[in-house]
Amino acid sequence: MDGGGRLDQPLKRSRQLATRWFGAPADGPDCARAQADQDAASVSFSLFSGRRTRRLAARLAQTPQGAGVAASLLLLGATLSYGAIAGGHVAAVTDWLKGARDNAANALGFRIAAVAVSGGSQVSREQALALAGVTGRSSLLFFNAETARTQLLANPWIADAAVLKLYPDRLLITITERRAFALWQRNGQVNVVADDGTVLQPFVEDRYRGLPLVVGSGAERRAKEFIGLLDRFPEIRSALSASVLVAERRWNLRLTNGMDVRLPENDLQAALDRLVKLDRDKKLLSRDIASIDLRLPDRVTARLSDAALQARKDALKANAKKKKGGDA
Repeated sequence: MDGGGRLDQPLKRSRQLATRWFGAPADGPDCARAQADQDAASVSFSLFSGRRTRRLAARLAQTPQGAGVAASLLLLGATLSYGAIAGGHVAAVTDWLKGARDNAANALGFRIAAVAVSGGSQVSREQALALAGVTGRSSLLFFNAETARTQLLANPWIADAAVLKLYPDRLLITITERRAFALWQRNGQVNVVADDGTVLQPFVEDRYRGLPLVVGSGAERRAKEFIGLLDRFPEIRSALSASVLVAERRWNLRLTNGMDVRLPENDLQAALDRLVKLDRDKKLLSRDIASIDLRLPDRVTARLSDAALQARKDALKANAKKKKGGDA
């Protein structure tokens, strides 16, 4: 090609080169079509060897021969794509393209130079940046704020997050964290849970030892409502060791003295009122009783502990002996 983008040799010479590659076209009705294909091949050859390929490509796109060039480029792209997929290099190619894209944006002044992270106490700044996908190569121009927010929300401690891009080079991340609410035991494992039932982490730190303990399948989701009800009864709450959800329907209370209190499925408020009244009048919660059953609204059933039951039997035997001695 010459400096003006024109072919520097006659079209006939290009046809000769194409004939050398593909063979001479046969005579007959298809001769013109075969000749056009050869012309396209010769132009394709010149396309990659010229200095002004863009101008030539624009001209070729307006000619019938340009269709052959476009098809060749499409075939080349499809071949490269297939090779990347078949060879398992898609991820590597994608990462390379992203890196090249970010490098170009950074060169234009869109490198993320400052990141402000607020609202995190359980999640550190380093963890937040890693979750959001912020690296030293990230460019603000191509940084996806919605994707970063989704990745932040994948952490159980993070209840909500906002990611704001401040052009040209600043990023603001605001985190709203969940709070540890209770300990949840199921199948012998104890986890720290939030008030919405989200499992935050395994129970391995002593700082969570003072949290209320709930036991059973589904107890983590219903803990907030039930513990909130128990907070209205400080006498019971202070003596509580664990709250056990039975068959995901009703609760049992395990007190610190080993006593079990069986609560009804419905009308918990009334049952707890009765329990408090019995304790005030009869000192029920401080007696040697194994369990108290409040499931029936018209009666309260108490079962003595084994030690208390044995002591009662011994007392009855002693009384019987005294009566026999008196009769004699």
